[in-house]
Amino acid sequence: MVRFKNRYVLCEVLSDDPRCRQGIEDRAVGLAVREAIGRVHGDYGLARCSVSFTVKYLNAYTGTVLLRCRKDSYRLLCSALPFVRCLESRAQRFPCALHILHVGGTIRTCQKFLIQYNRRQLLMLLQNCTNEEERQCIQKSLLSCSLTEEKSQSGDEEDDDGTE
Repeated sequence: MVRFKNRYVLCEVLSDDPRCRQGIEDRAVGLAVREAIGRVHGDYGLARCSVSFTVKYLNAYTGTVLLRCRKDSYRLLCSALPFVRCLESRAQRFPCALHILHVGGTIRTCQKFLIQYNRRQLLMLLQNCTNEEERQCIQKSLLSCSLTEEKSQSGDEEDDDGTE
């Protein structure tokens, strides 16, 4: 059996409307990305990207999205992401943009990058604090940013890439 390698694209949903983040669903993100790929690269690009394209993770509060695609077509996906202009969810259209943060080979590398990215964002917020209460709250958040490693029962480590 052949193992197909994947790439994971970590994105951030940017929007002026605060309702956009609470209203997004993984299905809506997937449809918007597929439409953008179809507009930019046509049927060929859509067929190449849709083979194993999936929205693996969506955090509506932070606006973080993790997309999976095949290794040989991740450049087509990344080049089409800036053309996502709006997300349609629950019969409402929200104008937004997708900003690529990181491209990784496993979900774990994307998680590690996201922790470091959030730490940097919290440090920037810490520098812009106006009072001591805000400063203590952000310092507490900074100290809680960590990735804990759980040992599996069998003792060997599992790979984040699935086999198909």
